[in-house]
Amino acid sequence: MPILEPTPFDVHMMAIALGMVRRGLGAAAPNPSVGAVIADVSTYEVIARGVTQPGGRPHAETVAIATAGDRARGKTIYVTLEPCSHLGQTGPCADAIIKAGITRVVVAIEDPDPRVAGRGLDRLRSAGIEVIRGVGAAEARWLTRGHVVRITERRPLVTLKLATAADGCVPRGDGKRPAFVTGDVSRAHGHLLRASHDAILVGEGTVREDDPLLTCRLPGMAHRSPVRIMLSRHLNERPDSRLAKTTLQAPEWVSERAPFWIFCSAAADPARRQLRQTAFGVEVMTVAEVGGRLWLPAVMETLVARGITRLLVEGGPTIWRAFADASLVDEVNLYMAGHGEAGVMAAVRRHVGALPLALHDTRRLGPDALWRFRRQPKPLDPC
Repeated sequence: MPILEPTPFDVHMMAIALGMVRRGLGAAAPNPSVGAVIADVSTYEVIARGVTQPGGRPHAETVAIATAGDRARGKTIYVTLEPCSHLGQTGPCADAIIKAGITRVVVAIEDPDPRVAGRGLDRLRSAGIEVIRGVGAAEARWLTRGHVVRITERRPLVTLKLATAADGCVPRGDGKRPAFVTGDVSRAHGHLLRASHDAILVGEGTVREDDPLLTCRLPGMAHRSPVRIMLSRHLNERPDSRLAKTTLQAPEWVSERAPFWIFCSAAADPARRQLRQTAFGVEVMTVAEVGGRLWLPAVMETLVARGITRLLVEGGPTIWRAFADASLVDEVNLYMAGHGEAGVMAAVRRHVGALPLALHDTRRLGPDALWRFRRQPKPLDPC
């Protein structure tokens, strides 16, 4: 059997498909964001593109095939994740590819979901379709990591967002508004980060001191605001916080609305739970305590069961350290005032300890800098 090798055109088309994935991050849950491109390898023409639609359906392959119509016949489709082969709310994407008359499929990575796990590719091969896999695999694994760890570890991908002064210190709000240490460009970029996650989490201390909204306030992107989550063992935060007042049950004139969930201990005052639920429509969930803290693995399990695949942890320092101590961190985004390198690693160690992190990239954001670190995978880590 000949070894099938990708061409430079294949690599370029997969890069386009991966770009489609980035567009869908934060909008496709509970399914992964997947990108698909249909192209003619003889003329180098891009015929159609697709991405997983909001809410997870339709899938990227079916979107691209519907756009291409009859022009898909005899062409190549580039997909960032193995096409599904099981019957869910929609038919298998592998069957849709076969029916469309596509003769060649280039896939970045296989799907670890046991309902798929290579069966989609086997079905394509059995239909006489040429299959090449592994193109753009490293980037696809990272972009799809929320889906992968949901299957393999029963948790969402976790990104920590840190914003510090040049000395690594975190300013504290006055109870009415946050104390900003970084500039407008950094804050706008932080809102874009929110839009790429399914949920955003803070501790009760942040709610008391900053009274944040945690919505995405970039122009035209309010609909991309994530689910907002607070951890509060005994519900000692302010019950009339802006988070509570802007739930989905808020009045129509409240423009910045999004779901708000609270995780508390089973020992929390039932009257406090009832107040938050009846007055503002907040969803309150209880989880076990271990060592005087809410048990984060139980929180993660609940989030996965609710369809969350990508979680942004915004703070504060106590919450950052708790996730780090529980080894529940995939990426750290450090927004630091100033451009200097001095103090960057000290700030990371100060807030997340000795996690095995490697610098992925850095960029200037006006007067500030963003330092992005990713956790180094274990040797047997499927990602």
